Amino acid sequence: MATIRRIEARDERRWRELFAQYTRFYEREPDEAITRHVWSRIMDPAAPVYAIVAEDAAAGVVGIANYLLHESTGSLAPVCYLQDLFVDPAMRGGGVGKALIDWLVAETAAQGWSRLYWNTRENNYRARALYDKYTPHSGFLRYVLLPKPAD
Repeated sequence: MATIRRIEARDERRWRELFAQYTRFYEREPDEAITRHVWSRIMDPAAPVYAIVAEDAAAGVVGIANYLLHESTGSLAPVCYLQDLFVDPAMRGGGVGKALIDWLVAETAAQGWSRLYWNTRENNYRARALYDKYTPHSGFLRYVLLPKPAD
């Protein structure tokens, strides 16, 4: 079973590999400027961007979870948004994703955050099979508006 721990600088190479796979899973090409920016935010103790990894004794880092803490108009305590969760395809089905989420559930309670939430694609059935074990989906639809280029 994998051990969950906070990310460290020594994890950068493997985190980049898994983050690139995650990006491709969602049908985007990795962008070095974005990857570099995300990594710098994770490593910046003043930024509200964090990451944990799942480390297997034999295989090394096999999963990542990037999360954000933010204020909310609906609670006094911060909210935790699990933005990115990815497990090496060779390690799926072994409880790594569950262990990453369980760590965040425990951290939410320990830190007194008001809630933990995440999004996934409607057709991401494999992930949803895990997520549905925690809670039913919220029923909310997500709308995304991208700015139009200036004329």
